[in-house]
Amino acid sequence: MSKIKVILNTDVAGQGRKGDIVSVSEGYAKNFLLKGNKGIIATDEEMKKLEAKKNKAAAKDQAETAVAEEQAKVLGEKTLFMKVKAGENGKVFGSITNKEISEAIKAQFDMVIDKKKIDGSIKKIGEHKVNLKLHKGVKASLKVIAERM
Repeated sequence: MSKIKVILNTDVAGQGRKGDIVSVSEGYAKNFLLKGNKGIIATDEEMKKLEAKKNKAAAKDQAETAVAEEQAKVLGEKTLFMKVKAGENGKVFGSITNKEISEAIKAQFDMVIDKKKIDGSIKKIGEHKVNLKLHKGVKASLKVIAERM
């Protein structure tokens, strides 16, 4: 039984993840992986394409990490001021959501931070720390001061 090398196009249970190069039996490759478009035969040309794709992804990730680190440094030194409606006991009507925090960052600091990267909401008047997950391994903490309108 001969083995051939296949580059996986998708995650395949028991074989590997997308982009992995696996050695499988010829029958399995032809009847399952190639037929179902789950993989391609690992020729020299395909290996070069895969390597180029991995290098491009690594460069993009490195650039995004650098931008996120710069944003983390800048936001760590800043204070975000937000005016909100609140009751006499200092409790905010509703809450300040991560979407509102994202919009305030855009307005006050001219920085675009996706609302999904902002952790938590604010329910009381006063000073709060909001955690930001800007990129893999890059986190920041932003001081937010909620003031009564």
